[in-house]
Amino acid sequence: MSAAALAAVPVLLPADPAAASEELPGFPAGVGLYRSAYRNWVGEITADGLWACAPTDADQVVEVVNWAWRHGWRVRARGSSHGWSPLTITEGTASDAPVLLVDTASHLTGLSLDSVSAVRAGTGVTLEALLTYLEGHGLGVTAAPAPGDLTLGGALAIDAHGTAVPADGEQRLPGQTYGSLSNRILSLTAVVWDEGSGAYALREFDRTEADSAALLAHLGRAFVTEVVLRVGANSNLRCVSRVDIPAAELFAAPGGDGRTFASFLEESGRVEAIWFAYTEFPWLKVWSVAPTRPLTSRRVTSPYNYPFSDNVPALVADLAGRMVSDAAWYLAPVLGNAQLDVATVGLTATLSADIWGPSKNTLLYIRPTTLRVTANGYAVLTSRDQVQQIVSEFTDFYRERLAAYTARGRFPVNGTVEIRVTGLDDPDEAGVAGARAPLLSALRPDAARPERDTAVWLDILTLPGTPYAEAFLREIEQFLFEGYDGTRVEWSKGWAYTDDAAWEDEEVLGTTIPGSFGEAVWGQASGVLDRLDPHRVFGNAFLDRLFR
Repeated sequence: MSAAALAAVPVLLPADPAAASEELPGFPAGVGLYRSAYRNWVGEITADGLWACAPTDADQVVEVVNWAWRHGWRVRARGSSHGWSPLTITEGTASDAPVLLVDTASHLTGLSLDSVSAVRAGTGVTLEALLTYLEGHGLGVTAAPAPGDLTLGGALAIDAHGTAVPADGEQRLPGQTYGSLSNRILSLTAVVWDEGSGAYALREFDRTEADSAALLAHLGRAFVTEVVLRVGANSNLRCVSRVDIPAAELFAAPGGDGRTFASFLEESGRVEAIWFAYTEFPWLKVWSVAPTRPLTSRRVTSPYNYPFSDNVPALVADLAGRMVSDAAWYLAPVLGNAQLDVATVGLTATLSADIWGPSKNTLLYIRPTTLRVTANGYAVLTSRDQVQQIVSEFTDFYRERLAAYTARGRFPVNGTVEIRVTGLDDPDEAGVAGARAPLLSALRPDAARPERDTAVWLDILTLPGTPYAEAFLREIEQFLFEGYDGTRVEWSKGWAYTDDAAWEDEEVLGTTIPGSFGEAVWGQASGVLDRLDPHRVFGNAFLDRLFR
C-alpha cells in the first residue's frame, strides 16, 4: 500500500446500481439497491460488492428490515465506516453473503430543536453537521470525538467520547455531561421486533425505560433511526498546544510539583496527550472555558485547525510508504521524530498553538485525509486522584516494553500513544428523573465502586501490518486487565489480542469483557438485545461470538 493510500483510503466505494430481482426477490419497491464495497477506517476489514441501499426515511428502514428477516438476510447500518473493530462487517465477508448494508448518511439526517435544551437528530447526521446546527442556536456539548465525519448513530452505538472532567472549581452547566455522547440521549427510536404484529416495527424508547439502557450503546446489535439529545448552552473554548514538556515530567509518578498531566487536568479539566513513538516530548493539548478571547489566542471560525496533521506532509508520507512497501519497519524512530518535528513547526507556522472560538472549532480536528493507522483502546475507571498514578504506570510499562522489543530489532509501534480523561455516564446528568445508565458503555458507573468517578482513556496507534504489533498490544492489554480491575475495552478500536490478531482472544471475549461490566449487567444487555431482535437480523458472526 502506498503512503498516499494510507493517508486517503476512501471510506466508501460505491458500485454502479445493479438489477436485483433474481438475487433479492421481493425487495421493497422504492428503495434503490446497488452494489457497494465496504472498507473500514484503515482498510483492514474490507468486503467487495455487497448489496446496499439507502432508505429515504425510517419507514423504509422498517420495510428493508422485514424483507431481510423474511429472507434470512442480516442488516448492517453503515455511516462513515470510521472504526476499527468488526462490529459492522467481519473480514472475509463474501460478496454473495446475505448481508445488506443500509446507508444512514444519505437520508436519515434530519435536525430540529425539540426544546430549548434538546435536539432531535437522525442517526445518519455527521457530528460536524450536528455541532454546526447546535452552534447556530447557541448550543453545544462539553466534549466530542475529534473526527467530524463520524455519523451520530455510529458514535452512539459505541459510546463515543471526547476528553473532559470538571476543572478545579468548575460547576457542570445545565444540559451538559462529562460522560459519553450516549449519556445525552433522552429518547430514541429503533426498529425492534413487535410480538403483536409478528414483524419488526418502529418504537420510541424513553430514557427511563429499562430496555433503553441496552440501546444507548448497542454495538451494532440494534438499528436506531433517530434520537433526542440533551444539550446545553455553547461555550467558547481556548485550546493551547505545547511540545516543551518532557514525557518524564508530564507522566511522572505522583507526588512531585512538576508540570504533570494531572496538574493540567486540575487547572482546565480538558487535556489530551499525543506522544509520538520514540520521542521525548508529547504534543499536549489543553482546553479551557474562556468566554472572551484571551489576548494571545487566535480566533478560529471553523474546525480542523491543524493542517499539518490533517494533510500528511511529504516527509511523513514517504517514510510511512517505505515502511509499508519495503518492510522498513526499523524506520519507526525516524517516523516518530519526523511527526514530532512536523507538529512542532506546524503549530508555529499555522498559528495554531493557541486558538479560541466556539467549542466545535477546537473540539473537531481530524479529517479523513489524516494518516490512517490502526488503534487499540481501553478505558480505566478510577478515582480522580489516581489519574496521574495510572498514566505514570502505563507509560512506564509502554516505554519499557517498547525498549525491550527495539533491543531485539523489533519495532511494533510507529504511531502515537494518546491519553484522554472523561467523567462517567452518570444518568443524573441527562436531566431526567429515573434516567437509565447505558448498560454497555465503557463509562457505565460501577455501583459497587462509587469512588470511581473518572475514566482514563489509553490508545496506542500504529500502521496496519506492522510486525509484532499484535503481540506487543497483547502485552499492553494484559497489563491493563491484570493491573486495573476497572479496565474496559473501547468498542470501536482494537482489543482481545492474541499474538497474531485483534478480537480473537476467547478468554477476553467470553470472560474478561462481560466480567468488566458484571455478569448481571452483561446478561441483562444481551437479553434485551435478543428480545428486541430475536432473529438476530442486526448482527454478524463476530457479534454472535461476543453475545454468545
